[in-house]
Amino acid sequence: MEGVVSTDLNERDMAISPDGNDMYYTVQTSRNIMSTILHRKKLPTGWSGPEVASFSGTFNDLEPAFSPDGKKLFFCSNRPINGDKTKDFDIWMIERTAGGWSEPKNLGSPINTSANEFYPSIARNGNLYFTAEKEGAVGNEDIFVSAFENGVYASPVPLDTAINSKLWEFNAFIAPDESYIIFTSYGRKDDSGGGDLYISTKQNKKWSPARNLTSINSTTIDYCPFVFDGTLYFTSGRHHVTSARQQRMDYASLSKWYRQANNGSENIYAVPVGELIRE
Repeated sequence: MEGVVSTDLNERDMAISPDGNDMYYTVQTSRNIMSTILHRKKLPTGWSGPEVASFSGTFNDLEPAFSPDGKKLFFCSNRPINGDKTKDFDIWMIERTAGGWSEPKNLGSPINTSANEFYPSIARNGNLYFTAEKEGAVGNEDIFVSAFENGVYASPVPLDTAINSKLWEFNAFIAPDESYIIFTSYGRKDDSGGGDLYISTKQNKKWSPARNLTSINSTTIDYCPFVFDGTLYFTSGRHHVTSARQQRMDYASLSKWYRQANNGSENIYAVPVGELIRE
């Protein structure tokens, strides 16, 4: 999405509201020192310029995700629950009101713990999928689901070994009807580099063995999947940087070159999703 979202900065983890009018995504410094959620509005002429989201900009915030009805926005943050001391990353939520977004609310137990919770994704029935390191997990980092029953989140359980492994699985997007899930895994035998995107479909209420999305993965990390209106958006560290130049650059040329997308920073990419699911 060069020229729309992707710049010389690190952009990652996109969310677009179900009505298509609002876009949220994260901009992050190198080595993940600082992360902030940005907001853009859909205008008749295209997307507005980025602004810091009304609920972000003070603490480290990332990974926004809309509920399928668009009434809630979930995100991750290290903001304090009380006082001003930051903590580990938890999942937070805001709700639409007549006056805009509500104050952020920490989801609390049993979702959040004293460890990190990341990358929420919400099914139409309210079930919450997210990434965490928890007791009883399958591997180093796993994808969990918490069923939403009678307005309450049940204790999270890891997805089975069709998806989770002894390695690292993280950052999953769940289809609203839970018919498929796209996620990243690192360290598998068919991993192309720093972590690849995989897909699993639900068949007879069971997940199929995860399949590598070989046609879109690169030799760097590919992660943060999000599907909207038939398009898969994802974050990638791929770039076109080479160690040699065709000609020597002066400072002005070098500075301009560095301030472009694909300069080694992470960017957000988009591909049609239909064929990926049917492969």
